Amino acid sequence: MARIYTPLPSVPDHVGLELEVLERWERDAVFETLRERNRSGPIWSFVDGPVTANKALAVHTAWGRTLKDVFQRYKAMRGFHQRYQNGFDCQGLWIEVGVERELGMNSKREIEEYGLEEFAGRCRDVVVKSSEELTRGSKRLGMWMDWGNDYFTFSDTNIEYIWRFLSIVDERGWLYKGHRSTEWCPRCGTSISAHELAGSYVDRSDPSLFVRLPLLDRPGESLVIWTTTPWTLPANVAAAVNPDAEYGRRLSGEWVAAPRYPDERFDEVLRGAELVGWRYEGPFDQLGPGGSVEHRAIPWDDVSLDEGTGIVHIAPGCGGEDFELAREHDLPVLMPVDESGRFYGDYGWLHGLSTVEASEQIIGNLEERGRLVEAGLYEHRYPECWRCHTPLIFRIADDWFISVVDIRERMREASAAVDWVPDYFGKRMDDWLVNMGDWNISRRRYYGLPLPFYPCSCGTLNVIGSRAELEERALGGLDQLRELRRPWIDRVPVRCESCGEEVTRIPEVGDVWLDAGIVPFSTLGWQNPEWKEQGYATGAATGLTQADLPDHAYWEQWFPADWVSEMREQIRLWFYSQLLMSVVLTGRAPFKRVLGYEKMLDELGQEMHGSWGNMIDAEDAFARMGADVMRWQYCAQPPNQNLLFGFGPAEDIKRRLLTIWNSASFFVQYAEIEGFRPTFADLDQGPDCELRPLDRWLLARTDKLVAEATDALEATLTFQLIGAFERFVDDLSNWYIRRSRRRFYSFDEAAFRTLWVALAQALRVIAPVVPFLADHLWRNLVAEACEDAPGSVFLAPWPEPRELDEELLEEIAAVRRIVELGRQARAQAEQKLRQPLRRLVVQGAPASVEAHAGEISEELRVKEVVFGPVEATEVRVKPNLPVLGPKLGRELGAVRSALEAGEWEQQGDSFVVLGRLLGQDEVLVERRAREGWALAEDDAIAVALDTTLDPELELEGRVLDLIHKLNTMRKEQGLALTDRITVTLPERDADLLEHADWIKDEVLALAIDTDGGTEPRIAKA
Repeated sequence: MARIYTPLPSVPDHVGLELEVLERWERDAVFETLRERNRSGPIWSFVDGPVTANKALAVHTAWGRTLKDVFQRYKAMRGFHQRYQNGFDCQGLWIEVGVERELGMNSKREIEEYGLEEFAGRCRDVVVKSSEELTRGSKRLGMWMDWGNDYFTFSDTNIEYIWRFLSIVDERGWLYKGHRSTEWCPRCGTSISAHELAGSYVDRSDPSLFVRLPLLDRPGESLVIWTTTPWTLPANVAAAVNPDAEYGRRLSGEWVAAPRYPDERFDEVLRGAELVGWRYEGPFDQLGPGGSVEHRAIPWDDVSLDEGTGIVHIAPGCGGEDFELAREHDLPVLMPVDESGRFYGDYGWLHGLSTVEASEQIIGNLEERGRLVEAGLYEHRYPECWRCHTPLIFRIADDWFISVVDIRERMREASAAVDWVPDYFGKRMDDWLVNMGDWNISRRRYYGLPLPFYPCSCGTLNVIGSRAELEERALGGLDQLRELRRPWIDRVPVRCESCGEEVTRIPEVGDVWLDAGIVPFSTLGWQNPEWKEQGYATGAATGLTQADLPDHAYWEQWFPADWVSEMREQIRLWFYSQLLMSVVLTGRAPFKRVLGYEKMLDELGQEMHGSWGNMIDAEDAFARMGADVMRWQYCAQPPNQNLLFGFGPAEDIKRRLLTIWNSASFFVQYAEIEGFRPTFADLDQGPDCELRPLDRWLLARTDKLVAEATDALEATLTFQLIGAFERFVDDLSNWYIRRSRRRFYSFDEAAFRTLWVALAQALRVIAPVVPFLADHLWRNLVAEACEDAPGSVFLAPWPEPRELDEELLEEIAAVRRIVELGRQARAQAEQKLRQPLRRLVVQGAPASVEAHAGEISEELRVKEVVFGPVEATEVRVKPNLPVLGPKLGRELGAVRSALEAGEWEQQGDSFVVLGRLLGQDEVLVERRAREGWALAEDDAIAVALDTTLDPELELEGRVLDLIHKLNTMRKEQGLALTDRITVTLPERDADLLEHADWIKDEVLALAIDTDGGTEPRIAKA
């Protein structure tokens, strides 16, 4: 007869079964079938945050990809129609820096010498290769997406949508060119915006210099400034003092803030306001630019007295606050370094040196000229480039900005309407919106969104809003315009709309977060009049995707997104850029709910770095732990805590998953023996046979699992689903199966049908988290055993929560709690569970539990269970010395002696001793078992276990030890569950034959004999 079920090995081969399931999904078109089934269902809109296409899949990225897949699978099982569009981020420094390293380049000059067209081609090659690797890794992870219809942010379509957005921003007067001191990466040769800067600070050591600046009008005196950026000293123009602080002159003539040096004596003390206007000789006036400046002391209320000298070195060309002070006090601005962070030629011997190279020479020069007071190192947090990790500098730059003044409050209102999970992510977003500056959208780079700005000498800024407008106004170059990208776009001049003169595009490209922020509009067809097949496969994306450009009616269906999810840092990046662009275009948020999550660290809580040897490659993780175990790690993590990811936790997860695996294996073994075929309708209607109370409890417990799992996923909290599942599996394995084991040795229809329903429903609710394991077991337990069952768990709809039998659930929960307390009492008495005991007394349990006395007796191997007061205890009362000592004084000794002698009476929660009433906070009460008893209790229930053994109990304990040993021998010899055996015991165990029938039943023995051997033996009958 053909098998109904496939036997399960002792442990799952996660990697092997996952590859097998992937092949079956592909062969049976499971995903396509699911999508088609749901096409007429309600819409659930999810927008995928584009993954950067510059690498293979990393375990960090796999975390977010898992969460996205979990909720798309869940919503699909609930019948929702979805888009499943994957996204790739394709432009910017992410791509450029990698190509530079590959080509051995380290400057913008080298890129231009190499050729922008060739460089663009190499960048596109990286995107192509990486997108293929990311797709392969995501599929291996089990992620279901509409692969092949992905969106690529470097498509001309995406670029045109951003152009449209920028033209609207310009029309509203929010686009401007700013001249300011900004964070600058000298290696990348471009400015860095505030949202890119956040989170980019690292610990580092920099030179700490105290420098004297001789006063021109007070011979022999000087101001002492402090700096940690020696390279900025040649650009010094002023020294700032706190006008309300006191400043003192040392014996050496050096002026410093008096509060910074409380132990020093000063020859003269003045308020800071009196120092304002003092002229001094600059630190490097001999170099040229500094010599033309009249250096002077200026007032600044924000001068800190917590570090340095209380006199601040001001170089407006090298600092943001310095630049603003220059505006306020009409100070000159010296900009000493070029785009690559190297000194200009008019700085003499510093010419061509980088800011790092110049530091040592500057320090040496100051020391030679007697200007250096002190030099050392300073540990502090300092910003670095988020992409190449070069320390940033400040530099004056003309960048393009979007003003947020008029939309800040509208963005805050839109954000407040979003359901942020965890909720403090919403507070973080609001904090960011309150404090954010204008958006610096321009970058002096190459492979990025070409900003469509064409300034004219007549004063007009021409902003092109579409390719059609570009073609209409172009004066040439269209024939070579392969993509809306440098260098091709740079060769297309246009006609000025005001004067008609030829104008060219600025060389800057846009911030990459423009690329990603426009996605809810560009991928859904906002304001597109008609559907365009493969309308997203344009420009650089041609040949990489088949994605259509939908029409505006489609956008109205799918916007805003019901849900998006990314890690916390995206608050100031993708979530922010989307929010700003959406508020500008529609006045509302682009998403209704956001799930955020914290950082990933290694299993010891350390940052993951390749140089530290603790970085885990996704391919290595797939090979060593499997995708399901990875997904479990991700989903078990509360989103408000950092994830400690590693192979150690993976092994623990494998052990946990063994419980559901072993439960399924138990069912498969006995269902195959008995030829049991389940009925698929039982999953919705329940078994229509006579059920025992334990069966009814398991079905109710299964309903509770479904309810808890549904609530957890509706709340987008996967860790709650994991917790609910683990509690259920514990109940299933350690209560139902163990309590019902004998019912499976012979055919008990109710037991088989009940266990099958519980297993199948459990697989349905955990399937979004561990899709491979769930579908593998579903196929064995359900699809191949029921003719009318779907071939995949994902083609079975999500089980609908039913009304719970709370009374029954609470009743069995109390029974299990009593058993757990009984086991604790056994452990205290060091009595193993195979040793029967005489009696258990239970106090405080609900009356309904008394009907389960037999179950409690069997679980704890006690002959009798008594419900009533636990009297087998002794209560000791001791004085709470910190409280009673001061109160009683000399009388404390007498009270203590009386308490130790037991000369007290209890009145409610208080105790009377020697005529004194002591409150519950004045005494320490200790309850312990009397000799021959073991005690365990919680807040509501107490149990006392009689631990006295007699010959009868001892003999039964030996019988149970023998049964355990014989069954272990059966397993070791590889006997089948149905194989019969004969048993031979040593003569010393002849007294156990008093229970021969009991032993035979437990080990499937036909005969038991004794001989002169030393150990028990078995043989197959």
